[in-house]
Amino acid sequence: MDIQRLLPFRKKAPRVAILRLQGAIGMSRPGSPGLSDAGLAPLITRAFSKGKPTAVALLINSPGGSPVQSALIAGRIRRLAEEKNIPVHAFVEDVAASGGYWLACAADDIWTDPTSVVGSIGVISSGFGLDQFIDKHGIERRVHTAGGSKSFMDPFREQKPEDIARLTKLLDDIHLSFKDHVTARRGDKLATDRDLFTGDIWTGRQALAENTGLIDGIAHAVPKLKELYGDKVQFTVHTQKKSLFRRFGAQLGSNLGAQVAGTVLDAAQERALWARYGL
Repeated sequence: MDIQRLLPFRKKAPRVAILRLQGAIGMSRPGSPGLSDAGLAPLITRAFSKGKPTAVALLINSPGGSPVQSALIAGRIRRLAEEKNIPVHAFVEDVAASGGYWLACAADDIWTDPTSVVGSIGVISSGFGLDQFIDKHGIERRVHTAGGSKSFMDPFREQKPEDIARLTKLLDDIHLSFKDHVTARRGDKLATDRDLFTGDIWTGRQALAENTGLIDGIAHAVPKLKELYGDKVQFTVHTQKKSLFRRFGAQLGSNLGAQVAGTVLDAAQERALWARYGL
């Protein structure tokens, strides 16, 4: 029997939707554990709609990844928050760095553990130079293009100064978008006596003690949300479901070898991202 329906004048307990954002951003192949806008869209929509939540809390644990996917996910969260007039709170677990911090800035406030890692407001492009390796082994690289820039930053050829300049220009432009997002969301909270956009990182305790303005305080999700919305607050958790590949170690499909290879590659890329922060 629905007691609430029989007592229409009884005030309902506030409900907070918990949206877990775990993993590297942009790793969106089937079976991969990462975060993408397409993969998260239904989850985000449910978090803002199901049960008419009083607020949405983001539980973030991400070392970053694709700047485009970071922007798309954060943009979707902001659109729904503004359309439905729902406050959003971010709680950082191990790390919200680079794209992970981009996601955290989609919230109205950011809370961390003392030992959480935040920041890394920068852009990186990494790879390998294999030109000397193929020369040493007598391997000839054959590339034919229509368009002078199609072999841009070819790892099997010696770097060209003009390619490095072009890449730097691209990275600077992406970095500008990242800085604009953080500045727009954090506003006057950000420290103005130093450059916070160098790619540096801080623990939660450091970010607070140094008055960076990158976070609002030290707090864990449940006690902070009870402080904000009362001890009777109810929680609804929304999290990505594991694929069949991740559950059973295999994936159905006609191109199993390519799918497995892609998943292994994604796992290696994600492992490298986490390793930057000692995780």
